Amino acid sequence: MVNNTDWLRVTVCYALPGQVWVKQLRLPKPATVAQALHESGFAQAFPNVDPWRQGIGIFGQLRAADDALADGDRVEIYRPLTFDPKESRCRRAEHRRAQKARGTRGRPPGLL
Repeated sequence: MVNNTDWLRVTVCYALPGQVWVKQLRLPKPATVAQALHESGFAQAFPNVDPWRQGIGIFGQLRAADDALADGDRVEIYRPLTFDPKESRCRRAEHRRAQKARGTRGRPPGLL
């Protein structure tokens, strides 16, 4: 008889512009990031994407292929950024300066 404590529930996800690819898996303990990626069928769903190029993480923390998984982990397959965060900060700062010069508020009253 197989006990529920012998299995892990894991989610593998890959965010695309406008959609999210998600697979719920049940893997035998112990399982690794690489095993979850293989079992999810990611390679078949996205044959032209190298998941390790931008990295793979669990809840926002980069992980290696042989890192062990815990029950409830969300394995995230990262993709290249579509914008430069530094450039976005500069644009927001310019926008705030322009609003201040015009005398308009950037946020509604009561919000930080």
